[in-house]
Amino acid sequence: MKKILITGCAGFVGSTMLDFLLKKNFLVTGIDNLSTGKFSFLKESMKNKNFSFIKADLLSAKNLSSYFSNIDIVFHFSANADVRYGATDVTKDLKQNVIVTSNILECMKKKNVKKIIFSSTGSVYGEASQFPTPENSFFPIQTSFYGASKISCESLISAYCESFNFQSWIFRFVSLLGPRYTHGHVIDFYKKIKSKKKFINILGNGYQKKSYLHINDCIEGIYKSINFFKKRVNIINLGNSEYITVRESLKKIKQLMYCKKKEYFQNTKKGWVGDNPFIFLDIKKISKTGWKPKIKILDGITDTVNFLNCNQWILK
Repeated sequence: MKKILITGCAGFVGSTMLDFLLKKNFLVTGIDNLSTGKFSFLKESMKNKNFSFIKADLLSAKNLSSYFSNIDIVFHFSANADVRYGATDVTKDLKQNVIVTSNILECMKKKNVKKIIFSSTGSVYGEASQFPTPENSFFPIQTSFYGASKISCESLISAYCESFNFQSWIFRFVSLLGPRYTHGHVIDFYKKIKSKKKFINILGNGYQKKSYLHINDCIEGIYKSINFFKKRVNIINLGNSEYITVRESLKKIKQLMYCKKKEYFQNTKKGWVGDNPFIFLDIKKISKTGWKPKIKILDGITDTVNFLNCNQWILK
């Protein structure tokens, strides 16, 4: 039985992958400092004898490499994942993404762990000129500290693969939806609708086009890809075959919440510094595995709003 280490195991992606792997009877160790992850997401997993949880900070934990002993594969999902606030603290993405990834890779080298799955982002494509955007697309100038940090992480991982015979699967995600969702446009609109303010303030003009993927489709795509792609460095887009505008998304959320508030648009092309007005990834490569997204974007939004309705602590 393979032994797996998941970093960021109490986060949105990490905890969902954890549940998935435990159902397949893998032995899993999870690490999280619970700064953004939720211990409540681990409630069921903690009951499983095949899971052990370590509360530790991957940036500064002493004896970090000891957690990598006898590990077969690392799922590295720990990260600062919010694009918008990178310019307010330019060191956050550097520390939480690049330096933490460097720490992980060094621990793997020290303990002879050769395989890593990494959660990257479609943001690395910046303001792409080709849609849908394939994995071999030309990289324009980076538009966010988040995107810049993630492509730096990809580069580090690739270098370790070449230098130390690692094998990697690097997944470039679109934004995800579904249960355990803790940040992003749906929760932003949810909070604004719940607030006492008369208008819903929209960042941008509302015509930004975005593709989204349900977390369950994401996890299935990762698992199928690991068993299908066998190169030393495997870079794979994980997205959807459709996209919607911000206005269409807000309309659906308002319907679900029976909201009659009017919107106020800033009427700018971008919602914030680093916002890419069109994100739509080419998924031909991952489709070779037989995978395809099963859940439509609007259904994913419905699932997310239902989760938020049942978890009012999100509003605090």
